[in-house]
Amino acid sequence: MNVSNTQVQLQPAFILQHRKYRESSLILDVLTRDYGVVSILARGVRKPKSKTAGILLAFTQLQISYIDRHELKLLTHVEIGEVTAKLEKISLYCGFYINELVSYFLHKNDPHPEVYEQYQHCLSLLAKTQNTEQILRFFELNLIEYIGYGFELTVDAKEDAPVNTLKKYYCDGETGMIESITGYVSGKTLLSLAARESLNEQALYEAKQLMRWVIDFQLQGKELKSRAVLAKIIKQL
Repeated sequence: MNVSNTQVQLQPAFILQHRKYRESSLILDVLTRDYGVVSILARGVRKPKSKTAGILLAFTQLQISYIDRHELKLLTHVEIGEVTAKLEKISLYCGFYINELVSYFLHKNDPHPEVYEQYQHCLSLLAKTQNTEQILRFFELNLIEYIGYGFELTVDAKEDAPVNTLKKYYCDGETGMIESITGYVSGKTLLSLAARESLNEQALYEAKQLMRWVIDFQLQGKELKSRAVLAKIIKQL
């Protein structure tokens, strides 16, 4: 619960996005460990002599202190937190994608410490490995489950029976996975996704189709700008 003028001290956080405010300030949308996504006013950080500007970096864990003034908080202190692996090339664009996902799916001031932990873990994996497609699919699944939009991957919702590894399925937004000869994801892939097991090339393709549909259904027409950019980058590889 937010209380007017509450002091929050050295809260672990990541910057999701920022926008300019007046002549020298920024408004930061920040994913915090204990308070969810919050909007924070960082006064004067765009001034030439500001020492804070060089710290306010995406994909870097920060420790932030702020005054809680209802919707818009006031930044009072920031410092670098734990060492965060650097994102480069395709992993950097994947980072922007997960930032946009979190911004869309999490309501402001709604604590989700499990999402914070998963976000931090995802950044670590993106910095270390090349299997970005699998990392993104598992992050998408976990995010949707954590915020209450999860669905049963191992059960045919229409027949109320375990999925068959030899059959194909599609996702119905209201009920879950349904078997169909025109389905786009196999039962084998669904079981692998549910267990977070390593995905082969075919499973990665099917998982991408499934998660694209699920995310689009939940966003109800909202466009993910980073998705189009990421798709172009992947095609060039």
